[in-house]
Amino acid sequence: MTPHQLRTFLAVVTTGSVGDAADMLLVSQSAVSASLSGLQRELGVRLIERHGRGVRLTEAGGIYAGYSQRILGLIDEALISARDGNRPQRGHVRLGAVPTAAEQVIPGYLATFRQHYPDAQVSLHVGSRDDVFRRLVSHEVDLVVAGRPPAGSPLVSRALADNELVLVAAPGLIPSGSVSAALAALAQATWLLREPGSGTRDTMLGYLADRELAPPQLTLGANGAVIAGAVAGLGVTLVSRSATVTEVSRGQLATIAAPGTPMVRPWHLVTREDIPAPTRICLDHLLDLPAAAGIARFIAENPPAGAAAAGRSERGPTGSYRRHGD
Repeated sequence: MTPHQLRTFLAVVTTGSVGDAADMLLVSQSAVSASLSGLQRELGVRLIERHGRGVRLTEAGGIYAGYSQRILGLIDEALISARDGNRPQRGHVRLGAVPTAAEQVIPGYLATFRQHYPDAQVSLHVGSRDDVFRRLVSHEVDLVVAGRPPAGSPLVSRALADNELVLVAAPGLIPSGSVSAALAALAQATWLLREPGSGTRDTMLGYLADRELAPPQLTLGANGAVIAGAVAGLGVTLVSRSATVTEVSRGQLATIAAPGTPMVRPWHLVTREDIPAPTRICLDHLLDLPAAAGIARFIAENPPAGAAAAGRSERGPTGSYRRHGD
């Protein structure tokens, strides 16, 4: 078993086709087939099987795919640790973020980080909440900006930053009069949803369920798409307040004063227990940024006594952070 075989196997898993995997890897189809055959022969089990014009995972293949992702993530992490252990300021920081955080939070932080550490290498993977947390567990990324990590996971929430979710729609779509009139209009309006796996989508569906509302729904996917849909008058959507500042100021969107809103859903800085040295430097930099930096400020969770009164967060040598769920 080699890293090359694992990457080839995962390329087939991702694309669902030997031909598409070959295009992704810039190799021939025969090379992909040979790599897969060698891996399956070595393991003594079938990992994939034909399905229509493509392929699909067997039960054993589904199990092995998860291990393969973790193995490759650990190989990359080991390379970073060995190569950058003595020069973490020039190391590789692997970030993950949900789309809204990638658009509204990450850019400002990366700008300041690059100013302080111009030789650092930074990569960013953008995906749904489920995707970025899965990649963090699998050692494919080392630091994630998203909502609260799943209960019972091995992940550690290191810090929080303010994030308000508000309902918005084109001006006039929802009346601004009584609460009962607003709720009646919300029950009839189309609700614009994010993609499956989005934390905001789950929050929106939970809001509707709690109020026993069953309005029409339209899934548009990405954060920018639901905002654009709301501006076009397609319906109502739930978004971070910071994501619609421009549209609201221009009069393209109006914030709806609905019961239970705004909702406070803080951004979390999330890692595993172990943190590679370059990522530790990035994490400490983000936590040390002053409020004057003009971006949402992250505050370490569970700071030592007296830190809040002093107006700053502190971290001990082993980290005075709180594990999610503690």
